Amino acid sequence: MAQPYSYDLRAKVIKAIEMDGLKKCEASELFNISRNTIHLWLKRKAQTGEFKPEPNRPPGHSHKITDWEKFREFAIAHGDKTQEQMAQLWDGDMSSRTRDFQRINYSKKTRDRISQE
Repeated sequence: MAQPYSYDLRAKVIKAIEMDGLKKCEASELFNISRNTIHLWLKRKAQTGEFKPEPNRPPGHSHKITDWEKFREFAIAHGDKTQEQMAQLWDGDMSSRTRDFQRINYSKKTRDRISQE
């Protein structure tokens, strides 16, 4: 993943545009960055009051299911139902398209052979 532009560079570009009256296209050529990038920084500053880069988030997502043993037992008990039906029956928050079944090595074909991690 590419590194975001430094805060110092962002500050110089924003200052050149807002304080010195430089146009976006001129700042783009002067600092060798795209005009769209400058536009996004100015848009973020208008919305949030700041133009810091967003924090780098690693790929993936946070799992809504945290009690894996309870979920494993639930999957075994309700294995005859579709994932949509199981999502409705689960007492917590779960998407009907969850990949959490893969995390416990569960599939319809191998429901009798769920690994005991």
